[in-house]
Amino acid sequence: MNLQPKFKQTEIGMIPEDWDFDKLVNHAKIIAGQSPESTYYNSLGEGMPFLQGIRTFGNLYPTYDTWTTKITKLAKEDSVLLSVRAPVGEVNIADKDICIGRGLMSIQGEDNRFIYYLFKAFNDYVINKEKGTVYGSITLEDVKRIKFPFPTLAEQRAIAAILSDLDEKIELNHKMNKTLEAIGQAIFKQWFVDFEFPNEKGKPYKSSGGEMEDSELGDIPKGWRVGRFEDIASDKKNAIVDGPFGTQLHSAEYKSEGIPVIRIINLSFDGRFIGNDLVFIDEEKFNELKRSATYPGDILLAKTGATIGKFSILPFYIDKAIVASSVLKITPKNNRYYLYNIIKNFSEQDYWARISAGSTRSTINLDDVKKIEIITSPQKIVEKYELLMEKFYSLIETTEIQNLTLSQIRDALLPKLISGKIRVPLEDKE
Repeated sequence: MNLQPKFKQTEIGMIPEDWDFDKLVNHAKIIAGQSPESTYYNSLGEGMPFLQGIRTFGNLYPTYDTWTTKITKLAKEDSVLLSVRAPVGEVNIADKDICIGRGLMSIQGEDNRFIYYLFKAFNDYVINKEKGTVYGSITLEDVKRIKFPFPTLAEQRAIAAILSDLDEKIELNHKMNKTLEAIGQAIFKQWFVDFEFPNEKGKPYKSSGGEMEDSELGDIPKGWRVGRFEDIASDKKNAIVDGPFGTQLHSAEYKSEGIPVIRIINLSFDGRFIGNDLVFIDEEKFNELKRSATYPGDILLAKTGATIGKFSILPFYIDKAIVASSVLKITPKNNRYYLYNIIKNFSEQDYWARISAGSTRSTINLDDVKKIEIITSPQKIVEKYELLMEKFYSLIETTEIQNLTLSQIRDALLPKLISGKIRVPLEDKE
């Protein structure tokens, strides 16, 4: 006879009666970050990777663009990295030993992956532990006192294994797509920066003696010209626009389904579209704000604050959307991947942050974007590049759709597994 499992009430809801509801500190070692002096930082890979906060957090693991030759606080490989400043509660896994600054804490527990998923599942609960300061933060003592549900170590590992398998597949797909992106960008630079596009005989233009001529931006191939950024966007009305301001689009109007609103959180510094954290509006609101509509294939660019330069292509599984006020939409004209890689090149060079430097609010000005001087190629060369890139980016999009499905499965399982609503069968060991 099967007995119904018994549950008990806790401040995070019902959990199995045989699980502990206990302070995190009783199950993990928690280390607060401490930032070295900036004079020890470098971008050359010297010393140890350094993270100050979540700026380079990924789906599961962070990436690194800063290193330090002075180690203050060490987060060991496989430890949980917890953001303790706004946005509080975000987590990643350290894929190597790294140095952490004041915006992070390191957590080493009985099973680190299980603790990682505890923070993912109970993010709102953790955020409510904030002190209510202007920036929103939690202290070491706050984190130690957070209480979570803890099953036996065997069950922790079993739960974490199911969720980790999904996340590792997502991570593997990301790595493959990064490789494809890097190849696409390398070809772009070869053709449109180094001017080694194939000539009539299929040989690199410049190094094969291709004729060059002077321009205000330096030597360029004969037949090329210097134009404005808006020249390479679509001729359609509202080809380059930003989202609605003020009360035109208020978070209180967001729905759980409908037409997506594209926010900075959906963009990334590597060009990946993050589609598992969308909010929505209804059709009536969409029609009211149609000037800021975006459609599949449009290029999206973050234009405010520390996130300036995040970008992506709106994927084809979204029929239509609205861009938020913090996002620029750029509609291409039969040059989607050419335009995308121009923006990617600008982001890698930190160009967008530089053109916003004169703004009191650190914002990219729409008119300034339109007037950027840029070297433009004859359309026939762009068309060859587009044809070549179509194969790369169609594969990238297929993989991203798979990742979206995997993340939806993970997100559906996460709250049920981590609260014991679904129990994982454990192998009996004699």
